[in-house]
Amino acid sequence: MTIDLGMPSGLADVPRLPDGAAPQTKKQFTSDQEVRWCPGCGDYAVLATMQGFLPELGLRRENIVFISGIGCSSRFPYYMNTYGMHSIHGRAPAIATGLAVSRPDLSIWVVTGDGDALSIGGNHLVHALRRNVNLKILLFNNRIYGLTKGQYSPTSETGKVTKSTPAGSVDNPFNPVSLALGAEATFVARTLDSDRKHLTEVLRAAAEHRGTALVEIYQNCPIFNDGAFDVLKDRDQAQARLLRLQHGEPLTLGEGDEARVVVREADGSLAVVPASDGRPALVHDAHAADPSLAFALSRLDSPDMTHVPVGVFRDVERPTYDDLVRAQVTTASADGPPTTEALQSLIAGNDTWTVGGGA
Repeated sequence: MTIDLGMPSGLADVPRLPDGAAPQTKKQFTSDQEVRWCPGCGDYAVLATMQGFLPELGLRRENIVFISGIGCSSRFPYYMNTYGMHSIHGRAPAIATGLAVSRPDLSIWVVTGDGDALSIGGNHLVHALRRNVNLKILLFNNRIYGLTKGQYSPTSETGKVTKSTPAGSVDNPFNPVSLALGAEATFVARTLDSDRKHLTEVLRAAAEHRGTALVEIYQNCPIFNDGAFDVLKDRDQAQARLLRLQHGEPLTLGEGDEARVVVREADGSLAVVPASDGRPALVHDAHAADPSLAFALSRLDSPDMTHVPVGVFRDVERPTYDDLVRAQVTTASADGPPTTEALQSLIAGNDTWTVGGGA
């Protein structure tokens, strides 16, 4: 089943370049600020991809905004030649929500990390997802705290030895995709920092989505968690490990003797089995109204990365928070501007009382 509410694109209200204008270039989206990340950081690849991708949208640069929290990835707004805000720890989704409600003419991107989004910012992230605000959230996941020099994060694997867990982490890590789907986010995807083609495809789909789009980006930290995703980037291993999600296509990975398929078990769960078993592969439906299939796919992640789903897990339509709020304001304003009496009545309401002096 698919959902079709006839909703406009997430960019429908954002001004485009005038007809006949010269195409934009990556250079125009590159600021004059020196990029200050460690050599080899995966953030460089994401930044270059974003700067190269945005021109194809044909939007005015003054109508694009990047809002970040605190962390290595949160320097992102400095390097984009658009409007931006380096905000406070974990609160970027809240600030972006206010901007989305008041400025429908903006394409709003939140840049955050696994610590910023899932620890101090977990509350704000979850509510932005459930409200379905028209903004895009890029969650850089390197499974470590980089800016504070190598402590374990909410996505660090169990047993991870870091400066703050010398005997190994005993925490059960968050799966950001599962978390987003549990909050019933309308668009959820995962990609890799080093796969520019796939990253661009996912960013394009997120940009066009109307509502909150969460994109988890596996990103390497060469200083404090180097090689965390190497098995997914190695050409000899990636084919057998990456489950590439394509709407309407069978869920398969590997080839030849290593070919495997995703099947549904009798208890409703999903499993990865050898293709030689002869069982038909499940077909991916990113537009299913029920998020249970997408959630089940997110649970196929294995700690040793034997099989890791990447791509768009879910892409459905639902009225957005900001559209609904603006509609309420329009309705409330239909009878003319508010008066002092109306404001006093709103403040007082029907549940006030006066406390008098005693006898």
